[in-house]
Amino acid sequence: MSDTLPMFPLGTVVFPGMSVPLHVFEDRYRMLVRHLLAVEDPAQRVFGTVAIREGYEVGDHGAQSVYRVGCVLQLTEVDRNADGTFDIVAVARERLQLEEMQRGSDFPQGVAEVLTEPRVDVPAEVLERARATFTAFRVAMTELQGDPFSGSLPRDPDYLAWTLSALAPLPLAERQSLLEAPDTTERLRLVTRLLTEELRAINVIPSLPATQVARTAWSPN
Repeated sequence: MSDTLPMFPLGTVVFPGMSVPLHVFEDRYRMLVRHLLAVEDPAQRVFGTVAIREGYEVGDHGAQSVYRVGCVLQLTEVDRNADGTFDIVAVARERLQLEEMQRGSDFPQGVAEVLTEPRVDVPAEVLERARATFTAFRVAMTELQGDPFSGSLPRDPDYLAWTLSALAPLPLAERQSLLEAPDTTERLRLVTRLLTEELRAINVIPSLPATQVARTAWSPN
């Protein structure tokens, strides 16, 4: 079933479980935040996000310049600044499939369907290989620039897949492919392959700086 949601397209791919800090300064997105704050139930202060395709801006033809799979975000923290801007934190929940972007009267809106995540039994070897590949990648990154990660990996396969997807320092299109993967098994296989390719690049040209790690924090909410 499709619903109309406020939309906040971003220049990055967001994964379920990620904590997303945003500085809100544009008038239309300030209106979006004020709209959410007027919702009495904090659990219903939700909006959608999709990644802006590289090389595009969201304008009159915004529906043509954004990816169609994104996430539902729940507003969790708000700081009002004296200049009228906001600093907010939102937590990504389930994935969404965008059907249509609408300009709206005050802020962008979209017609979107929340995606149901399929439950699959992930083979043990897929889990083990994903963990081992990330561990090897972490060691390689630590040797180059110090450990860029903190904490331990979750044991739950779904959380593990989203965590590795969020932590992998990959180009936007590859991160989007991880978000769009059909299930946890395929997502773990894909992130393992992509991290293996990154490892090969680090080992072949170790003097080059590693790809900057994605700055958006992940937290298992």
